[in-house]
Amino acid sequence: MPQTETWTVGRLLEWTTTFLKSHGSDTPRLDAELLLAEARGCQRIELYTSFSEEPSESVRTAFRELVKRRADGMPVAYLLGRREFYSLSFRVTPDVLIPRPETEFLVIALLDLVNAAGQAAAELAIADVGTGSGILAVCAARELPNARVMAVDVSPAALAVARENAERYQVAQRMEFVDSDLLASVPAEQRFDYLVSNPPYVKSSEMASLGPGVAEYEPRVALEAGPRGTEVIERLIAAAAERLRPGGWLLLEISPQLRGEVEQLVTASGAFDSLKVIKDLAGLARVVQAQRKRPAS
Repeated sequence: MPQTETWTVGRLLEWTTTFLKSHGSDTPRLDAELLLAEARGCQRIELYTSFSEEPSESVRTAFRELVKRRADGMPVAYLLGRREFYSLSFRVTPDVLIPRPETEFLVIALLDLVNAAGQAAAELAIADVGTGSGILAVCAARELPNARVMAVDVSPAALAVARENAERYQVAQRMEFVDSDLLASVPAEQRFDYLVSNPPYVKSSEMASLGPGVAEYEPRVALEAGPRGTEVIERLIAAAAERLRPGGWLLLEISPQLRGEVEQLVTASGAFDSLKVIKDLAGLARVVQAQRKRPAS
């Protein structure tokens, strides 16, 4: 940004939008607005009544630094330290995957199953495996006030972020945070009514083709599954077969390209029925849900 110009809010946004677009941002105007609101310490909507105002030098300096880091590829969510999910604001850091809107379908699927079974007030045991920032676990605990929720992750740093989010929304007292590779460190006798997960499902060969800043900044362990993309999902299916109570539900977010493989893995396990695939708003397979078989009567 040239130093001799008079930089009003409006001009800052116009210049920065063009600048970020030239550096590969898919949402340059939105990025510019979010970063300027952060630098000004205001809500984004307040910018629209401030176009003619000239921010202070300290605000412009903070904004320039944020814009530079965004142009270098740093995701906006990490620059702000937060991301909205399910109408809530969650703390995020480079230790956790940035929440995506598609994952909200996992929350909706869980609540639909609970409500259909008349369990909204029940003392359910729910596990969120690979919790990351804790979005699924916290949403489940908020929406189901009598549930006990276990947030599991292999990363202690991620669990710290999840705990912070749980404390922010005052549900930490009904949650347990477990450092574990899937359910390996969870007591063998522990059983669950619902197991939800947004596991790694990106094929190793696809990592380089992810969107700008994803592979460079987001935790690889939360993205890459292996050569087939189903390596972690296959282990989760096996773990769910052992740890779900009869009639309990497994809910997994998947890549649409893996739908057939995941359905085959669930069926081949022999432990589940009522297999269903839920599509997102784009009509793409997004959630696989299956019910743990009950003993034959």
